[in-house]
Amino acid sequence: MLTFQLKKLNHKIKSNMSYTLTIIKPDSFKSGNDQLIISRILDSGFSVIDMQIKMLSVDVAEQFYKEHKGKDFYFDLLNFMTSGPIIVLCLKKENAVEDFRKLIGNTDPKEAEKGTIRNVYGTDIAHNAIHGADSDESATREILFWFPYLENKIKN
Repeated sequence: MLTFQLKKLNHKIKSNMSYTLTIIKPDSFKSGNDQLIISRILDSGFSVIDMQIKMLSVDVAEQFYKEHKGKDFYFDLLNFMTSGPIIVLCLKKENAVEDFRKLIGNTDPKEAEKGTIRNVYGTDIAHNAIHGADSDESATREILFWFPYLENKIKN
């Protein structure tokens, strides 16, 4: 009986978990704030499922940001994101996307709630320290872009 209850509880815990993706941007990496940001993420209850540190090529940046092609900021975004190393993380937590968006704050650090990651570490809307997926659908798409081998894990 106890074994059955534990299995049932374990299944319930696992089923409430979700995933999100974040990118610690070149400005945070260059300023040395990357480790402080990762500590904040972990202290907020997120688990790191996988992580990559990489220098983004223009080709990969164009693929990842293709939804923004044609927008006024597109080329500035590509230049910025390819200007230095980035850290890409797949994160897990209950209500991951929603909780992560609260943790990082508004896209514009000047409008972000006091104490959020963007408020503390961002300087302006273009250099806002960190990217966070804006929906569960975006999170899945973005995770599979960087970590295609996690497909079975994040879709179950």
